[in-house]
Amino acid sequence: MLHFHGRARNQFVVLPPSGVAIPSTFRAIEVNSYRHVSLLSQMQRLRGKVYLDDGAIRSQDLTPDGRHQLADDASAWHVLSLGEDGRVRACLRYLDERLSSGFSGLWVSHTALARSPRFGWKLRMAVEAKMADTRATRLGFGSVGGWAAAPDHRRTLEPVAIILATYGLLELLGGCLGFATATFRHHSASMLRKIGLNPLLWGGDELPPYYDPKYGCEMEVLEFDSRFPNPKYQTAVRELSDTLLHSPVICREEVLAPLDNAPAIQTAPRFMAAVA
Repeated sequence: MLHFHGRARNQFVVLPPSGVAIPSTFRAIEVNSYRHVSLLSQMQRLRGKVYLDDGAIRSQDLTPDGRHQLADDASAWHVLSLGEDGRVRACLRYLDERLSSGFSGLWVSHTALARSPRFGWKLRMAVEAKMADTRATRLGFGSVGGWAAAPDHRRTLEPVAIILATYGLLELLGGCLGFATATFRHHSASMLRKIGLNPLLWGGDELPPYYDPKYGCEMEVLEFDSRFPNPKYQTAVRELSDTLLHSPVICREEVLAPLDNAPAIQTAPRFMAAVA
């Protein structure tokens, strides 16, 4: 059983979406536009370098200053791990899609699997069934992606910790069902399965892996329920949830909290980067 109290001296930071009110349960909410923009830019540079080195993207997919910048970064929750020097060492993001009008408005509808004549309709049916489940249970619904860790942290607990911390964040936000696209590079897909993500099923059958020409690799769609990580990691998720309650939540602007103290949710823009 993993424990993360007293882990490396890295610090977690949460960057919330623009225009979203933050629940007052978080103890260290800070409105600091400069720091928000700076950390977001650092995260995009880390993601850009890692994905470029892995061959998942091309140099022309980066901004002139080396950032892997996606249009929906501003609409996502980002969990960052900072080293002792204050630099971003690992990152993962959650894109809330609960207000999407349907399958065509979700990032997963733009994957290569969704365009498959044989399996695309199965993907759509499985995703729409999951969306119906979230409406019935009043859970959140969305996607996780943009997973990256600095090369010198890949053989540490950092890549696992950032995933479990994101599980913790989702629980603090009320729980979530959702999806991730996982590559087979660096055993990413198998690692996510061990943590608690599962193959997406339709009609009792697993949707198969697929080749994504955008990222130049084999991938698969996985589903998750933030309430049910692998039991091996449940204690770690609880510990990291408590850590996040006291970690800096850096907002770009001040937003008044809603009356019910629930985070305001925005419809998510289109496409989400794959977990790499």
